[in-house]
Formats: sequence, C-alpha cells, structure tokens
Amino acid sequence: MSKHGRLASLGAVASAFVVAVAVLLVPSAAAATLFGDDFEDGDSIGWSSSGGSWSVVTDGSRAWRQSGTSSDARALAGAVWTGQSVQARVKPTAFNGSNRHVAVTARAQNTGNYYYLGLTNAGSAVLGKRVGGGFTVLATAPATVAVGTWSTLRLEAFGSTLRGFVDGAQLVTATDATFGSGRIGVATHYAAATFDDVLVTDVAGPGGPTSTTTTTTTSQQPGTCATSDRPTGFASVTAWGQSGTTGGAGGPTIEVDTAAEFLAAIARTGPLNICVRGMIALPGPMHNVTSDKTIVGIGSASGFTGGGLNIGLPASNVTTPPADAVHNVIIRNLVFRDWADDAVNVQMFSHHVWIDHNDLSNGYDGAIDIKRGSSYVTVSWNHTHNHTKNMLLGHDDSNGAQDVGRLKVTYHHNWFDRTPQRNPRVRFGEPVHMFNNYYLYNTDVGVACQADSGCVVEGNYFEDVEEPVSNSYAGPGGRCVARNNVFVGESGQPDCSGTVQEPRDYYPYTLDDPNTVKATVMAGSGVGKIG
Repeated sequence: MSKHGRLASLGAVASAFVVAVAVLLVPSAAAATLFGDDFEDGDSIGWSSSGGSWSVVTDGSRAWRQSGTSSDARALAGAVWTGQSVQARVKPTAFNGSNRHVAVTARAQNTGNYYYLGLTNAGSAVLGKRVGGGFTVLATAPATVAVGTWSTLRLEAFGSTLRGFVDGAQLVTATDATFGSGRIGVATHYAAATFDDVLVTDVAGPGGPTSTTTTTTTSQQPGTCATSDRPTGFASVTAWGQSGTTGGAGGPTIEVDTAAEFLAAIARTGPLNICVRGMIALPGPMHNVTSDKTIVGIGSASGFTGGGLNIGLPASNVTTPPADAVHNVIIRNLVFRDWADDAVNVQMFSHHVWIDHNDLSNGYDGAIDIKRGSSYVTVSWNHTHNHTKNMLLGHDDSNGAQDVGRLKVTYHHNWFDRTPQRNPRVRFGEPVHMFNNYYLYNTDVGVACQADSGCVVEGNYFEDVEEPVSNSYAGPGGRCVARNNVFVGESGQPDCSGTVQEPRDYYPYTLDDPNTVKATVMAGSGVGKIG
C-alpha cells in the first residue's frame, strides 16, 4: 500500500509520482481521504505502537493483529488533524478480565491522551476519553460483541461533537472539548484483537442504516453514501450460487475522490463499499470492477467523465460460465458523461448486477450494455438523455451459443428521455422484463425485441414514441407481450406476437398505475434521489 496514508492498494496501480502527490495531499482538508491502510503490503510502516505484541497476519486478507492480553496496547498513525472520521474493521480475539475493550482512537495527543470508541466484553459500545492514562466514559450503549466476529467501528470528531457508529448504526454520542486535534489509532485494553481496513476522512460518514426500498423518491442527503438498499427484479433472484445482489455488504466502506483511489478500490478483492465524492476524470475507455462491490455516488454531482466501468472478464467465445465470473456488483447514484466506449458494460457471464439511480448522457457508445451470457441484472430508476446508443441486451445476432437461456434482465422505472434507439435493443434473453418505465420521444424505436428473445413490456408510459415496441425491428424476429401500457401524443401501437415466460415465475413485483408512471419516474429517477 501507500505508506503515506492513501488507499492501501494504491501502489499496485499508481505510479510513484501519484504516491508522492498523495503524500503532499494528506494533511489538506481538500482531500476527503486522509489516511488508509489495509495491510496488504505485509507491514505496518507508518504506525507507532506501544505495548502488546503486534504483527501483520493473514486473516482472510492481511490484517494487523495485537495478540497480547496482559496490558494496554496502542498504536498511532497519520498526521495531526482537526476534524476526522476514523473507521476500521475490528475483531476481538480475547479479553483478560472484566471491563476490557478493543477500540479505534481519534485526536490522539500521544498513547495516553485520546478519544476512543470501543467494544467491551460486557456487551456494550463505549465512547470515552483517556487523559493522562485514566479512562473517562462519556457515553455507552448496548452492542453485540462476540470474540472472533468482525465489526466496523467509526469514531467521528468534528468540533466538540463526538459520534460513535457500529456497523453503520450510530450508537453513542457526546460533547467534549478536551482534545481539539491529533492523530488516529487503534487500541486494546487487556484484550487481543485484529484490525483491518483503516480509513480516515475529513468528512462525516453516513448517518446510520438506510431504507431497504428500491422505489424511494426522497432526496439523498448531501454528503451521504447509501449502501444498504436492495433491488427488485432479476438482481434479487437466488441463482448461479448467489443469493440476490448485496454488493459490498459485510465489507468496509471507503471514500474516493481521485482516479487513482477509485481504480485501486475497484481492483481490490473481497466485499467493499466505494463512496465516490465529486466528478472523477477517468482515463478511457473501460475499467474492470471486481466482484462484491457497491459503488455509490455522494449527493447529486458525483461520478465519472472520460471512462466507463466494465463488469466482466475479457470477451471470448467460451460457452460455459467460468467459475470466476464477476458477480454481485451494485452501481448507484452516479453521473456518467463523455465516456470513450461504454458507460457501463456487463459481459462474460457476469451475474447479479444492479444498476440504479444513475444519470447518463453525452457518451460515445452504449450507456448500459449487457451481453455475452450475463444474467440476473436489474436496471432501475436511471435517467438517460442526450445520447443515441442507449442500451443493448445481447450484442450480436450470431451469439446464441453464449446467450440462449441467459440475459435475464429487469428494466423498471427508467426515464428514456429522447434517446432515439436501444431502449433496450434485445437479443436472445428471456424473460426480459420492462415495467413502469417512461419513454419520451424515442424517434427510432422504444423496445426492440429481436433474435428469438422474449420480452414482457407492461405498465409503461410512452409519449410521442412512433414505434413503442417491436419484435420485427431489424434482423431476426423475437417474441413479445405488451400489456397495460399507456400511449399518448404521437405514439403508435405495439408490434408484438408470441408467448413469453412470465417474470412472476422468477420474482414478485408490484406494478404502479401506468397513468402515474410519468410523474413518478420524472420525480424519482436519476441521481440525488436515494436513501
């Protein structure tokens, strides 16, 4: 990792120049990420420890373990910062006696003076301060504490307000002005523990757990990163060894605001929640995302220009899904502009992908393309506009060997806003389910169902769409069922025939009244509308 406090795997993907720049930026309040260490480099350079027995070990991934239980053990890192949010994954492994704890620390003056958020062997979270070696408890709350179990602790110190979070839920808060600035750290008090994925930012983190609905239209609060929602549609189905789509659930949450940080984060193995702050210029064209990731924009003006995201292995002609196919990825609340290839590309048997509440426009090729045997995908609440080649599902009429029996995708509550074609253009997939979308002035075609695909198009609102649904648009024909749709303005009628598998055989869903879909989708689609 970078020894100077940027994301732990930055050195694996960035040049020495980028690392040097990161060193210069660490103390600056302009950089959201102040410090990070996941110990994957195999050492603890940058940390100073006192007491205990510290070593980097392998515990799933590499982590930092303090194995002694006969004394206090503390370790400090970073610069002297004022406002700081300190987060780490913590696993207690032994307690020696009563009223013992394992903790993260903030505004540390030295190893005897700091704020701490700890988990105790009495089953509580404790927020306190240590002054001259003596402990003062400021607040406590019940918490589940189990030896051998990971928890994510986050201690925030901004002004005189202290807040303590366990696994994303705020449990304790206090007001104290003893320490105005200091370093960060981890600590054990007559206990042993393993620490991993330490992250320090200069902004407050999420304020607790978020809603589990996928149809919320309330505005996302500025500065938050909603990572706990779950999809409906095909991304929710248990199949191919995956139970629904959970993304980075169970992993740490980090914040990125540079291309180097982001590219390092999406290359990491294991579950990870990646919060994107601001617009990041990515080098084109596409960048690979590994399995078990949630990528979420903060607010309504975070995302990417120049480059796009590739979810899948390199394209090939293999017809058997590989064991290492990319899976369990969530992409939400992001702005995509001026991409050099596709904004989002899902390929090569990737599965369980949720693409939700994004704003996509003015790119080169596809906004959201899904192809080459991928399946169990939900595309929901996105606003696509000012772009022609909108969405492909299945890339070629001759690719049936990979695609037949796959490409099961749900599109719901999207706003296809003056996107002439590919809304989507479908090949081979069945069932492909389009429900409660708003189609506005799609001058070529709305849904094109081709190459023996099977489409169910229901409860949508078509406005000024001359050819709303067709199974004879171009190339080999498909099959489609169109029902309960609204056609207004200069919209034509569906060109549909054949029978199609029912989506309800795979998952439950509730249709909105199609007459309300226009208002609902305009109000709820795009960025800044989740959590």
